[in-house]
Order: sequence, then C-alpha cells, then structure tokens
Amino acid sequence: MSYKNSILIIIAILLIDQISKIYVKTHFQLYEDVAVFSWFEIVFVENKGMAWGTTLSDFHASISDEIAKLILTLFRIVAVSVIGYWLYTTIKKQKPKTLILAISLIFAGALGNILDSVFYGVLFSDSYNQVAMFLPEAGGYAGVFYGNVVDMLHFPIYKGFLPDWLPIIGGKQFSFFDPVFNIADVAISTGIGVLIVFNKKAFKN
Repeated sequence: MSYKNSILIIIAILLIDQISKIYVKTHFQLYEDVAVFSWFEIVFVENKGMAWGTTLSDFHASISDEIAKLILTLFRIVAVSVIGYWLYTTIKKQKPKTLILAISLIFAGALGNILDSVFYGVLFSDSYNQVAMFLPEAGGYAGVFYGNVVDMLHFPIYKGFLPDWLPIIGGKQFSFFDPVFNIADVAISTGIGVLIVFNKKAFKN
C-alpha cells in the first residue's frame, strides 16, 4: 500500500469522526440521547480520561484531575507520534498491506481523539444544560490540552435480569453493551482486530 492510499484512509476516518463529533457537540446537550433503533442510540457523553472514563487520579489521590488530564493528553501525543513513525517506516519498507491498513486505522483513530483533547476545550463552550457554541465569545470550557473526548455511539443490545439459577450474579440486572464510543474508537479497535485476526498475514516477513 502506498503513502497516498494510507493518507486517504486516515483523512476519510478523521473527517467522519470529526464531523460526527462536531455535529453532536453543537446539536445535543450533555447526556441527551436519541433512539435510532431499539438496539442503537446516539448518546452524547464526554470522556475526560482514558478507556471507560478512567483517569490517572483514580489510581493515585495525590494527582489532581488537571495534572492527570495534561499527562494523558501529552501521552496521547507521544503515542500517536510513535504510531505515525511506525506507519511511515512500514510503508517505506513495503511491508504487507494488511499491516499498513491496520496501522493506518489505529493512527487515524488515535489522532481523532487527540484533536478532541487538545482543541475542543478552546473551540467549544460547555454542554451542561445547553447546546455548546463553536468559538464562543467568552472562550471555551477549558484550555489547550484539557478538552474532553466526545462519544456518542451506544448499542444497548440487551437489558434485563439474569436467570436466578446462575451462581452469584443470578437475579441481578445485566446490560450489554454499556460503553459509549466514537468513530475514532471504532477505527482503533478495528485496526487492533486486524492485527490479531490476520497476525500471520500482517507480520509474514
């Protein structure tokens, strides 16, 4: 796969990701939801931390939320830089297309979420009890590097109670699938999935 094709994939994912995030951010209040199907809904949430909303301050009380957010954003920038270099060298060495595709997906997804973390706090007002404004006169809801990642895709495929005969968890409410995510997350997960499923093909050299 050429640099051109890889760049086209990255741009396409970034456009879809950012357009969907900006639309939700400027049309939904925080936690507002719209049911598309019984098993799929759009729910506007903001992730201040890592996967599942986890933050570094959750692991160490001495780390403030602000410092934890800054460390996370800087780590994401370093990580995406490393992934970008990996993609560059992989294409240069003419590695398998499967590997290049997977890295392109991961890079695009990681970059998409970094844009939120770095710029959204400056570009938008907050979304609490209101629809956010783009480039508000009073300034954004946070500084550079302190923005929240916008998530909106939710698939509540099943929600109900587990059978009483199941040990320990029987009779308790169970739902699948709870996490809310975005297009960038889908790209990252797909890229990782390609590396796992097609491992031998991706790393055949």
